Amino acid sequence: MQFKSELPPVQVALDLVDLPRAINIAKEAVLGGATWVEAGTPLIKSEGMNAIRELRKNFPTLTIVADMKTMDAGSTEVEMAAKAGANVILILGVGPDSMIKDAVKAGKKYGVLVGTDLIATEDPVKRAVELEEMGVDIINIHVGLDQQVLNVDPVELVKRVSENCKKAKIAAAGGLNSETAVKAYEAGADIIIAGGTLYKSADPEQTARDIVKSLETGKPVKTDKFKKFNEDELGSAFDIVSTSNISDAMHRTGEMKGLKPVWNSERPLKFAGPAVTVRTYSGDWSKPVSAIDNCEAGNVLVIDNCSSEIACWGGLATLSCKTKGVVAVVIDGAVRDVEEILKIGIPVYARSITPTAGEPKGFGEINAVIECAGRTVEPGDWIVGDENGIIVVPKNEAMEIANRAIDVKEREDRVKEEITRGTTLAKTIRLKDWELKK
Repeated sequence: MQFKSELPPVQVALDLVDLPRAINIAKEAVLGGATWVEAGTPLIKSEGMNAIRELRKNFPTLTIVADMKTMDAGSTEVEMAAKAGANVILILGVGPDSMIKDAVKAGKKYGVLVGTDLIATEDPVKRAVELEEMGVDIINIHVGLDQQVLNVDPVELVKRVSENCKKAKIAAAGGLNSETAVKAYEAGADIIIAGGTLYKSADPEQTARDIVKSLETGKPVKTDKFKKFNEDELGSAFDIVSTSNISDAMHRTGEMKGLKPVWNSERPLKFAGPAVTVRTYSGDWSKPVSAIDNCEAGNVLVIDNCSSEIACWGGLATLSCKTKGVVAVVIDGAVRDVEEILKIGIPVYARSITPTAGEPKGFGEINAVIECAGRTVEPGDWIVGDENGIIVVPKNEAMEIANRAIDVKEREDRVKEEITRGTTLAKTIRLKDWELKK
């Protein structure tokens, strides 16, 4: 087995749990130019060494990688993977030196390469130098899935490690796509690893081809897919996903309950923005109306009106929100002037509708922590709404949750693609295999 001298190999990381799906996706990626095929850790844990055997059977001439993430019994696990058909076995660089040294010896014994994954190392450059001295063949700079959602980029670390390690090959992994793969290559990566970019793609062949093209030309191939968003891009990120996606990303939490939209159903319903909060009392509309002046364009006004059936909100207040650029109003209470609100065109969610308004008494607070429709809302929390309902995303977790929700959507989009090819949901995800066993 030889490393390509002209271009780094593109490795498709199959971090799936179902072997038939993984093989089909790998076949498409290989048609696009991937030459290394990785049995990701989830696939190995799900399917065992049979995952490696099947990949070897389906790709007899390609390099098969086993991402074992080994922390103990390195020699034993290298032997297992090698005998199953792997050419490269990845273990963890944070493992004990004795394990790593023994794994390297086993690799030489069975004629395979041993790579170490730098994930979770406290000083990755220092550890990379130590690993190289222990004789590992590959050092994998790996920004894991749970770091990618925090918008951590592997490219700078690739550069630092490659400057300090001259014998071991450098692999780069961590959300690389056709725009960022070439940056990792220029930073010193000898192997480009693409996981979700390929296994979540509706067209892995074209996606792999775009990555290869970027490496061949030295120019990024522009893409609007498989990107991570930072704090300044949260509005764009939440526009991509549904509240269902966000709920899944938050482990089925975050939903406001019992509220219905005042909205023309013929128009798409979608909004997202940071909350301005109001606590008021039954029918008291003074603080809700005053809070409009605290809002900026893009805000969502969230009002705790004690589930009142006396309206604290109506058409004039909604019109005031439109002039300020408020994108939605959410009320745990009552609203009136429905016909006016529909004409104004700002989504207003409420618990009930009534013709009867309250009085402006002035009780309550603006921008306090409130309870609204069963959820705690702090000022600045992201409020996202659509036809499915409303989700509250805590502001301190908003970037992570947005990126996790996008990951949920991307995975679902791949399943949709497979269903449209003539199968069903249950067959695609092998539902019976994953039902709870008692």
